[in-house]
Amino acid sequence: MRKPAAKTLGIVMAGALLSACANFESKPAGKDEMQKRVVDDQRLMYANQEPVTGPITFYEAAARALKYNLDYRLKLMESALAANLRDVSSYEMLPKLVASAGRTGRNNDSGGTSIGIEDGQVSLRPSTSEERYHNLSGLTLSWSVLDFGIAYYRAQQKNDQILMAEERRRKVAQNVLQDVRNAYWRALSAQRLKPEVDALLRQTQKALTAAREAEAKGFLPKQEALAYQRALLDSVYLLTVRRQDLEFAQAELVALMSLPPGTKMVLAESVEQALPTSNVDVAELEQLALESRPEIMEEWYRKRVNQTDIDIAKMQLWPNIGVDFSGQYDSNAYLYNNSWSQAGIRVSLNLLQLLQLPSLNAAQQAQAQTDDTRRIALSMAVLTQVRIGTLRYQLASQELAFADDSLRVDANLLEYARAAKSTSIGNQLEVIRAEGRYLLSRYQREAAYSSAQAAWGRMYNSVGFDVLPETIDQQDVKTLANAIQATVTEQQLRRPKYLLNTGSSGVEAVPVAQ
Repeated sequence: MRKPAAKTLGIVMAGALLSACANFESKPAGKDEMQKRVVDDQRLMYANQEPVTGPITFYEAAARALKYNLDYRLKLMESALAANLRDVSSYEMLPKLVASAGRTGRNNDSGGTSIGIEDGQVSLRPSTSEERYHNLSGLTLSWSVLDFGIAYYRAQQKNDQILMAEERRRKVAQNVLQDVRNAYWRALSAQRLKPEVDALLRQTQKALTAAREAEAKGFLPKQEALAYQRALLDSVYLLTVRRQDLEFAQAELVALMSLPPGTKMVLAESVEQALPTSNVDVAELEQLALESRPEIMEEWYRKRVNQTDIDIAKMQLWPNIGVDFSGQYDSNAYLYNNSWSQAGIRVSLNLLQLLQLPSLNAAQQAQAQTDDTRRIALSMAVLTQVRIGTLRYQLASQELAFADDSLRVDANLLEYARAAKSTSIGNQLEVIRAEGRYLLSRYQREAAYSSAQAAWGRMYNSVGFDVLPETIDQQDVKTLANAIQATVTEQQLRRPKYLLNTGSSGVEAVPVAQ
């Protein structure tokens, strides 16, 4: 009766286990769980950030963006993960050392008898040489040439993947710095111009009200009054649009630096320096770009990774040589020797796998051609970026020169209007219109300077220059800002003359004299 009962119990337990697995369903996250996740994510976004204690320079903005930018931190983690995976794969080249222990048992004796081959007669009575219950243990050392070779190639592949991750980190860092450069100068312009724009908007609204009253009371001809109102409304519209641009610029810089919401941000003011000349040697820039751009280097390492995959597949066609050595112990009392050691060597070869060799050779050649074509296409795109970046900087420099001329003319017009100011409404409105034109010219000049800075940074970035120190996480914002500035200076000293003395690398500007 014991066997049917045990069998029935086993069937019941198996059925219960299968039923539990079949009824297992994933449940969507609850509202409380989602709210907790949101709170935790928001806390992690701004965790361990240094507070803003003073005006922020360009280099400090770049340091904060690189230290706290989530995209850059993600690339740092990817680089660390690739290095850890390399360390793990390096252990695969070691021999395998396996320790085992266990206990075996059965419900009856293991044994047998012998019969004669010719007559079929029993020659020995049934006997056993194994205890029903006994312990086993062993220690086996094995090494395979094929496993070692594959692990060696995998380790080399992981090294190349680390280099690829490092190139991606370089690219993200360069893009972050470029974004900071674009946003910083626009945000600095916003900091300078917003108070003046707000004051002029209030003054323009008052003048618009006065013009309407003058029209209603007949102090001005109707056509002239309407023309002044039209001019004032156009000025209000343009100033409002420009003010929105200024708001967006500051919000963009705050986001790039990953500052917590509500953080007060003041940008540092200093002497504006001239931008470098737009006369550059495009051919030398292109050569530098082909040597330095992270995307091209990543594709070069990718080619080596892909070639390693083919090499591993070819290695699996080789004969495999394995060596084993082990020590064993068995507590079986019927054994003559309860402990022993053994060694062996084996050679194996899958003959049918040799048929893959022509296909592998063709795949290797096709893979190499594909990788080269992809890299060459990317190189062509890089050269195009360099040429376009150079042209954009030249045009931005011309636009800045034109904006300087316009600002000078509007400043003189404003001075003339103020000198000719009288108590008449027409003259007062003319002064307001001149102030509006002057402020718009200032905005256009600041925008042109910001665009020139961005164009210079884009051209500098298109070459692929590094402007980062070796370490970032271990430094505070101030130290990191100084390290970035020193790295930029050192980088410039090692480059051609047309990349020296770049005021756009981080020199903050001051307002134009009024």
